[in-house]
Amino acid sequence: MVAKSLYVLHEHASGFALFRVKEFEEIGMLLPEVESSVTDLSRFNSIVSLVAFSPFKSGTNALDNINSISEGILHEDLRVFLESNFPKSSKKEKSTLGVGDSKLGSAISEEMGFSCLHTGVVPEIIRGIRMHFHKMVKGLTDLTASKAQLGLGHSYSRCKVKFNVNRVDNMIIQSICLLDQLDKDINIFSMRMREWYSYHFPELMKIVTDNHMYARLAKMIGDRKTLDDEKMAAIEEVTMDAAKAQEILTAAKASMGMDISPIDLINIETFAVRVIALADYRKGLITYLKERMHQVAPSLTALVGEQVGARLISHAGSLTSLAKFPASTVQILGAEKALFRALKTRSNTPKYGLIFHSSFISRAAMKNKGRISRFLANKCSIASRIDCFSDVPTPVFGEHLRDQVEERLTFYETGDAPQKNVDVMKTAIGKAAEEAEAARLEKKNKKKEKKKAKKRKAEEKSQNGDTSLNTTGAADTTMEMEEEGDEPAAKKQKKKKKKAKKAE
Repeated sequence: MVAKSLYVLHEHASGFALFRVKEFEEIGMLLPEVESSVTDLSRFNSIVSLVAFSPFKSGTNALDNINSISEGILHEDLRVFLESNFPKSSKKEKSTLGVGDSKLGSAISEEMGFSCLHTGVVPEIIRGIRMHFHKMVKGLTDLTASKAQLGLGHSYSRCKVKFNVNRVDNMIIQSICLLDQLDKDINIFSMRMREWYSYHFPELMKIVTDNHMYARLAKMIGDRKTLDDEKMAAIEEVTMDAAKAQEILTAAKASMGMDISPIDLINIETFAVRVIALADYRKGLITYLKERMHQVAPSLTALVGEQVGARLISHAGSLTSLAKFPASTVQILGAEKALFRALKTRSNTPKYGLIFHSSFISRAAMKNKGRISRFLANKCSIASRIDCFSDVPTPVFGEHLRDQVEERLTFYETGDAPQKNVDVMKTAIGKAAEEAEAARLEKKNKKKEKKKAKKRKAEEKSQNGDTSLNTTGAADTTMEMEEEGDEPAAKKQKKKKKKAKKAE
């Protein structure tokens, strides 16, 4: 009869540990007794004994190992630890390795061929090991164990946040939430502005309906009694309409509003400045949101626009979560209350949620709104998955998906058969490949130009250095030649003088 033995792997912040479960076959039958003995160390020691412990070399090594474990990958350190300490199964004894994570267990089974178990008595044993680990390992105290766990937890969280930097959908979520809040605040402040200034100039409220324009005009006009033809050019610049500017001037002269004190007017103008600043900031925020959406989710942006796409991402929680949703969930995303109310009352479920704000829904006929919303949700699901999982995000797929929705709208109206999805995707893939190749060539050409520019600069520097060296060298040689030429001429003159003396 083959005996069975169970070994349990425990991953701690300080290192890997391997425990042997005594009398595994009997313990497996007595799961309630194991659960009761977990809290008592003396009873638990009679069940479990430490076989081996391998501490991590450093904090970086611990982070590397824990990242591999969280992704279900067998790290090289863990492989070496198991190879050296876990006994292989033989004819007499069959060894089983208990693990806490099923993904890690499947990775160990595939790569090392060990029999792994993560159910039954294993979770209770791991719970007891986790509780008494610092007492079962020599040299490890409760304080050092908690410090190691805290430090590794901070490092792991920081690493995960850094890993998510490339997908900046968090910025999109915050931007669209702030944009919605700004819309509410600007509307409330504008209504307060209209009510406040209308005591003095009530006719302006009917003439100007735009809130931002009204705040600018209230700040510019101030006291209506001071409004004259000199301010006509400034009012016309704000309203962009000469007739409306003339109407404002006429209404100011015959206004039924009450007189206002200078201190009240100052407060109204200050409030108008704040409303104008909020409206201007909202415009800048929309520009920022557009740039972010084109970077993070270009296909979804090309399909439904920046604001609808950002609201879908925000409601889902992230772009990855949106990509995991089926099309049926994307269709009613944002209409959860209506859905649960319909399920409770057994009435008709909602046809659309946030995608109702898309232009495709408003353009469809009333009888086709449900069908086009279902089709649009399908395309939104495809676009979000392409944006989330593609290495180089591109708006090509979103543009082709948008053309498909346009064709479907035409099909509902006229009956013209749209293109097949397979053909459209083939065309989109080809175009995306062409764009990627063009971008690669452009990048390559830029690198070549940079290299040429560097080479040119280096040659210019070397030429300038050579010329300076040549000029200085030439000057030195001429000086030397002059000095060398002077010496023989003087000697010749001396010799001639001596010969003349001798001849005399």
